[in-house]
Amino acid sequence: MRFRTIAAGALAAATMLAGSACSAGSLGSSDDEGGGEGGKVTLSLLVDNSEDTVRAGEQLAKDFTAKNPDITVKTETRPAGTEGDNIIKTRLSTGDMTDVFMYNSGSLFQAIAPQKNLVDVSDQAYNGQLDDNFKKTVSADGKLYGVPWGTFSAGAIMYNRAVYAKLGLQVPKTWADFMANNAKIKAAGKVAPVIQTYQETWTSQLFILGDFHNVLAAEPDFPDKYTKNQAKYGTDPAAVLGFQHLQEVHDAGYLNKDFASAKLDDGLRMLAKGEGAHYPILSGTIATIVANYPDQAKDVGLFAIPGTDAAKNGATVWTPNGLYIPQTTTGAKLDAAKKFLAFVASPDGCAAQTKASAPTGPYGVKGCTLPAEVPQVAKDLQTYIDGQGTSTLALEFLSPVKGPALEQICVEVGSGIRKAQAGAALYDEDVKKQAQQLGLEGW
Repeated sequence: MRFRTIAAGALAAATMLAGSACSAGSLGSSDDEGGGEGGKVTLSLLVDNSEDTVRAGEQLAKDFTAKNPDITVKTETRPAGTEGDNIIKTRLSTGDMTDVFMYNSGSLFQAIAPQKNLVDVSDQAYNGQLDDNFKKTVSADGKLYGVPWGTFSAGAIMYNRAVYAKLGLQVPKTWADFMANNAKIKAAGKVAPVIQTYQETWTSQLFILGDFHNVLAAEPDFPDKYTKNQAKYGTDPAAVLGFQHLQEVHDAGYLNKDFASAKLDDGLRMLAKGEGAHYPILSGTIATIVANYPDQAKDVGLFAIPGTDAAKNGATVWTPNGLYIPQTTTGAKLDAAKKFLAFVASPDGCAAQTKASAPTGPYGVKGCTLPAEVPQVAKDLQTYIDGQGTSTLALEFLSPVKGPALEQICVEVGSGIRKAQAGAALYDEDVKKQAQQLGLEGW
């Protein structure tokens, strides 16, 4: 299973956003809705059924129609996860897709054959306003097919700012500085330097997956070589460091005592209450801290997983979902759909989404600003998105290769059961099986 899929499901559970929201419309063909009476057009919009997404869809529809009174947008829902993926693929293949739909960016986007099924929006005026990293994940053969829905997230280290202030620590930009901070935190007592929550195994992967910015900074051609089986985690000097980081924090005694049995909610509680100083995790989990520990949320910040070169410090990011137009949308509806995408890809569209729910990260549209009251984690991530060369797409956006056993291997390495080098070599074997199943050349 891809990390993006795992993370999305885990975040939905952690933030209690995944619900069985009622559809605001039918799942019938988009042709069922009138498109021209009195010059008015009705668009159908398909989104997943999480509460956050439904709220965003309804708010975007409301605010768009307020500016375009001749266009009405009706929201429909589908399940999330694999069931939702199948619905998307089926409706595209049968020509029964809604006029506009929200779906994943990245590898799952490529799986729906955008050249065959989606409308090319490369010529739209908003193209230059979209984040470059996002555009890479919704493009095929040099053509752009979507606009961002939602916000960026990062695989990084969330940290307790109050602990840092008390001990006079500075945000580290190298792994050596990070480990030095951990030593000072341990020496001060009471606070666990690094939180790990291996009972929920997906959370074990961040020191590997979140370190990819550092791998790419050292080796810009790594994704291509990795896909062609010309680079491996077990033998590549930059890639293996993530496994070494897992081993180092364990061997130094920097983990919380219950790291083997702790779950995500336990880790977030420890971080919020200052019982732990650092938690390598997805940035979007700050939503749970905001919901459960609102008074402590301001004490939690974020920094990128440090590498070996402070000058190349930056964050590994996962892009927002995309909003797309299927090729079955034509005529007046196509014109209206393009207007809707332009609205979503504007500061007004970002503002509508902010009304629906507080953002936990930066938007993928230039000119969109975060409100002052958003969590510090979102503000910290914004600096990486805004910087030049300070954010990098996660490896899964740049290569289809990822083995299913990574989280279990990370738990073993992070628990002292298996050494870093052996774990990396084992993961290379896991990857080999998956690459062969995909039919990739060189494997």
